[in-house]
Amino acid sequence: MTIEWQVSTLSNGMRVVTTPIPTAQSVSVNVFVGVGSRGEERRTNGVSHFIEHMLFKGTHRRPDSTMIAEAIEGAGGVLNAYTSKELTCYWNQVPFDKLDLAMDVLADMYRNSLIDPAEIARERTVVQQEIRRTFDQPGAWASELLSRATFGDQPIGWPVGGTLETVEELQRDDFSSHVGSHYVPSNTVLSVAGNTTHDAVVREAERLFGDIDHGDAPAALPADVSFDAQRVVVEKREVQQCHMGIALHALPRKDPDRYPLMILNTILGRGMSSRLFKEVRERRGLAYSVGSGVARYNDVGVMSISAGVTLEHLEEATQVIRDELFKLVDAPPADDETMRARDFSTGNFRLGLESTMALAQRAGESLLMLGEIEPIEDVVAGIAAVTPDDVQRVAQRLFRPGAFAMAMVGPGGDAERLQAILDAA
Repeated sequence: MTIEWQVSTLSNGMRVVTTPIPTAQSVSVNVFVGVGSRGEERRTNGVSHFIEHMLFKGTHRRPDSTMIAEAIEGAGGVLNAYTSKELTCYWNQVPFDKLDLAMDVLADMYRNSLIDPAEIARERTVVQQEIRRTFDQPGAWASELLSRATFGDQPIGWPVGGTLETVEELQRDDFSSHVGSHYVPSNTVLSVAGNTTHDAVVREAERLFGDIDHGDAPAALPADVSFDAQRVVVEKREVQQCHMGIALHALPRKDPDRYPLMILNTILGRGMSSRLFKEVRERRGLAYSVGSGVARYNDVGVMSISAGVTLEHLEEATQVIRDELFKLVDAPPADDETMRARDFSTGNFRLGLESTMALAQRAGESLLMLGEIEPIEDVVAGIAAVTPDDVQRVAQRLFRPGAFAMAMVGPGGDAERLQAILDAA
């Protein structure tokens, strides 16, 4: 079955995208707002994420969180939200005959949230507990430290949730100002996928959102991709493993080399047949888990490798990971390895689009971040066209001495020695 979507723009500039799936029993409704931690100031770091929490705390029509939750859960649905560096998404999924209710609840949250000072005071502790939970998980905290090491003290390097200190100081005026600046039609996308029609969604969206005033949201600051002096961060803790991460600046969303990077990442660190898994775990027994990932933003990207090793194997694992990266600089992968990586990436991409939620998320985020939705078969064709030489070219573009940041949380480790391993010619 060919998956098709339709896009319309409401009279006030808000975009609506639908992905009709007539055989589905559900509809997934998503409201995307184009602001995350990159759109904050140092003093207000964490406000986007805190607002995400507050929009569930009550509206004029549904004055407490229980009424919002019961409206969706009472219809058999689920609801939640998330915040990232560049966007915030509020979503619910309901049986298809409850679409009007699902849209009404999200519109009510988006437009009419009370953001009550008493609720701010209560939820402040909850948000701070979320931050503390990240700190208490060495792997998650190593990821936070790695973001700082990779980007330094600028919005793209700050934690999405903020810090205990910034969250403590946020006041209602900060919330109102942030919502007023960023929660505007031109910076918002409504994405619905499932058993519905485009006309029905647009008609309801115009009723629920169409009278919101026009407005332009401020743009996020571009990323500075120069490194701080301290590119390796070691935080000592009395734990049993060294939770390590290595990262480098990679490619933005629209970069022409995004497909070769996808295959490069698959060859290196996705799955049990990847090079890092086979070399670090299977052949050397240095780690239980090891893998790589790629994040792409509007103007920059990040490639990262993570692993958990004992202190005695920390430097060896760092050396082995570095060597695996540079093997792709020195020689392209074999044809059969490239083919397997292409097939893995294509299959993983297709399987990731099995649910109405996945389709709604992909369409909404793409429309908001890119201004367009790349057809699924175009993505598949882009993956299929990647050659071994393309993979090597991207490796040569990205992997070079001095290009790596590293963070580690564990019982020991020498930052200078680790940096020397990464920077070796």
